[in-house]
Amino acid sequence: MRGTSRAIVNADHFNVRHPMTPELRYLIYSVVLGLILLVAASHAISSQYGYAWTASNRDEPMPPLKGIVGRVDRALINFFETFPYFAALVLVAHIAGRDGALTLWGARLYFWGRVVHAILSIVGYPFLRSMIWNVSFVGMILFVVAIL
Repeated sequence: MRGTSRAIVNADHFNVRHPMTPELRYLIYSVVLGLILLVAASHAISSQYGYAWTASNRDEPMPPLKGIVGRVDRALINFFETFPYFAALVLVAHIAGRDGALTLWGARLYFWGRVVHAILSIVGYPFLRSMIWNVSFVGMILFVVAIL
């Protein structure tokens, strides 16, 4: 391949299988949960404000979202407040080789805590929802303990 600017790539490099740990799977499950909440909130908000508003520049202030629509939106916002930390913790633990029982339990607690939190938020159980929020927080703390 004389005279070409193409790099020669070892084909075996692409055949290496990298393990998908349970923690990485829970990270993917959490992404899916976030996408479900995003679509649900988008459609719920559009049902309250109208699809013309959704497609607009949204320059005009709107009244607060009411009822279940507001709860779906707040569940999404709350998810987005914790998800970046969880994602960073999962990735650091994986890269640093610190996966283990603590990170597995941390991932389980985070994901299932977020699922239950979203359901309780949308249905409208504020006290129980707040208690469940702590479950996902404890899951993230387990990652910190495992990494440090």
